[in-house]
Amino acid sequence: MGKGHSEERSTDMVMPQDASVNIGAWTGTPAEAADRVVGIQTKLHRWATADAGRRFDDLFNLVCDPAFLLTAWTRVRTNTGARSAGIDRRVASQIEALSGGVEAFLNDLRKQVRSGTFAPLPVRRVMIPKASGKLRALGIPTVADRVVQAALKLVLEPIFEAGFSSSSYGFRPGRRAHDAIEDIRMHAHNGYVRVFEGDIHACFDEISHTALLGRVRDRIKDKRIVALVRSFLKAGVLASDGFVRDTPAGTPQGGILSPLLANIALSVLDEHFDAKWVAQGDTASARWWHRKKGGASYRLVRYADDFVVLVHGTDSHLHAVRDEIEDVLATMGLQLAVDKTHTVHIDQGFDFLGFRIQRHTQWGSNRRYVYSYPSHKAMLSVKAKIKALTNRQITERDPMLVILELNRVTRGWANYFRTGASKRAFRDIDRYLWWRAWRWLCAKHPQRGAHWIKRTYYVDDPWWPSAEGWLLDHPARIRIQRHAYRGNQIPTPWTA
Repeated sequence: MGKGHSEERSTDMVMPQDASVNIGAWTGTPAEAADRVVGIQTKLHRWATADAGRRFDDLFNLVCDPAFLLTAWTRVRTNTGARSAGIDRRVASQIEALSGGVEAFLNDLRKQVRSGTFAPLPVRRVMIPKASGKLRALGIPTVADRVVQAALKLVLEPIFEAGFSSSSYGFRPGRRAHDAIEDIRMHAHNGYVRVFEGDIHACFDEISHTALLGRVRDRIKDKRIVALVRSFLKAGVLASDGFVRDTPAGTPQGGILSPLLANIALSVLDEHFDAKWVAQGDTASARWWHRKKGGASYRLVRYADDFVVLVHGTDSHLHAVRDEIEDVLATMGLQLAVDKTHTVHIDQGFDFLGFRIQRHTQWGSNRRYVYSYPSHKAMLSVKAKIKALTNRQITERDPMLVILELNRVTRGWANYFRTGASKRAFRDIDRYLWWRAWRWLCAKHPQRGAHWIKRTYYVDDPWWPSAEGWLLDHPARIRIQRHAYRGNQIPTPWTA
């Protein structure tokens, strides 16, 4: 999605992929390190897929492996959060500027991890605004902690990915929010028309460490890996008042490892509904007979801690599923948010991942289809960003910069929603954007008339303004392109 900031070039220097690095007994380039990591990950994923009950030992050496640490550094350094400092107030560019640079930093970090003297520092808590106007707590680890977390993730992800459900889409390699939307549309079209909208209360703050580490141990036998994961969970938080607080539960949002740990915890919900699906039979006819006898079929679609359960059955089946979900979540120390959990019919529609999903009668026919398009909340959000950038009380800004920022916002927003039935929404944003841009230009040049503004800014296009060769883009130009339902055929980086 577009961020709405002016375009700028970073002056930070990132290590080139062909620069040789000497870490420990290994010498190679970042590109060679990445190749080595992918090769080992592919083996781990293949072994985990072949034996669903296998517990992996002797993984600690991989976390300390120079290629894994260098690849972890590269990911941390190129991440958008590289400019954010933890409680030590150091950012990645400062480490590069030190004597010895990245090599000395990674060598020292490797020695600490191998010797067992490495201990993560508390994360620095910052509060960021949510779309609802409330604040969300975000934990920022130190650069060193981020690198070790990234190395841990490189080792653990291919193992746990082998067992994750096809119903889970959030923060998983190769999977997108649009896959989740199409999963919902496909099943709703095939009779799963009753919807349980679930919202987990403070998910990232309340996950039970004991339960989570138990699920980690189901696949990881190496006690040093489990201890390292536990040390990150127990690292604590430096609050805005300057006091460090313990973290008896949860996995703070902001850490590189947190999304994977959250998926490991919430996979308990995936497994519950996968088991119900398998118990009814592997074929559509078997599930049809199950429903014929008074039963119901269920399809869970989860994106991180947001999920829906689609029910092919009666209202009583829909309402009964709530107790099941509460019991499953309780095993991980979690509970549903009462005020955000609802049951609806697909004809009423519901919002999920920014989309409105609802069944409508097709215009010009009697056929009914399940459509997805930008939700009312998503429309208000992008309009608020456009309004802020075209505030008529702030007219001293360069029109070119305003156009560039508007383009980033509207293009990113439209590209996200282009997979839905979004043409009408795009035209609505077009009208709003046109008027906001025109009124802002009029406010910027109060002594000039409309003809002068058109001669000055509406040269490249008679309807849309431009400045210094940059034309104001608009969503209606974006071509609608449906995202195909991929089901179980979504490849991972290790099977593609």
